[in-house]
Amino acid sequence: MSHLFHAGNRALQDRFDGRRVADALETRRRQDRFSPEHVAVIEAAPFFFLASAAEGAVDCSFKGGPPGFVRATGPAELEFPDYDGNSMYLSLGNIALSPAIGLLFMNFDGRSLRLRLRGRAALVEDPARIAAIPGARRLVRVAVTDIFPNCPRYIPDLDTATPSAYLPRQDGTQAAPEWKSRDYIRPILPADDPHRSGPGIAEHLG
Repeated sequence: MSHLFHAGNRALQDRFDGRRVADALETRRRQDRFSPEHVAVIEAAPFFFLASAAEGAVDCSFKGGPPGFVRATGPAELEFPDYDGNSMYLSLGNIALSPAIGLLFMNFDGRSLRLRLRGRAALVEDPARIAAIPGARRLVRVAVTDIFPNCPRYIPDLDTATPSAYLPRQDGTQAAPEWKSRDYIRPILPADDPHRSGPGIAEHLG
């Protein structure tokens, strides 16, 4: 029985004579435990992409932070912080209803392998653990079920960019995005949002 493929995948593999290749790749490439190389990719990443879905609401999010913001916490487990956002909770809301997620780690250097992960996510609201990570509002823990390194074909080689100016600082503060200062948003920000009032709201960068 395949860990990676469902009936829809199989139907297309058979239609286009791809089942043999697909089976070989699953057998040779799929893993269910992190290798040291996997951990190095994950913990050096300044971003990843997160896919989630629930009740027909499919979402793909960019998650960014300083290198090390995603941590491998076990042989097949990782955690990442949920930073200040737009209060829509698209990813976390999906996770609350359907914990199955996909993660994609990649470098835009044209040569590094992509790392695809599948797993089941859960929200962590332990105040002590959250307080230990600058800027974290919550933590998301992922029990990883499938690890699949993927070739770098089609990935462009981009110039190295500077880190986002909106990343949390070591003291946990952040520059406010421009949209939080808009008159239809600022009064209705969550009560604990540090950008709801005070000088921080003026410190937006665009």
